[in-house]
Amino acid sequence: MKNTQSAKFKLGIVAVLVVCTLCLVACGSRLSQVDFEKIQTGMTMAQVTAILGEPTESSSVDVAVFSGTVSKWQAGDVTITVQFVNGKVVAKQLSKSDQR
Repeated sequence: MKNTQSAKFKLGIVAVLVVCTLCLVACGSRLSQVDFEKIQTGMTMAQVTAILGEPTESSSVDVAVFSGTVSKWQAGDVTITVQFVNGKVVAKQLSKSDQR
């Protein structure tokens, strides 16, 4: 009986730590207007990732000598979309959904 209580207690502590970690990650979101403005035409994916972190999703296409990638970063109601051609930023967009 004591081992079961101990295991439940440990599981509870782990669950609390996971929730706290997720909250800290969400609160520390890099998706702000200020960081969006740091992204400039001609930057590489590595430079953008240094500003925003890893993208939430990404898709690529290669056609002849051109390659294109669209990457999105999402946190809460904010989405930043960046388009890359041959590894360099060519366009960016910041959108906020109106959650009422």
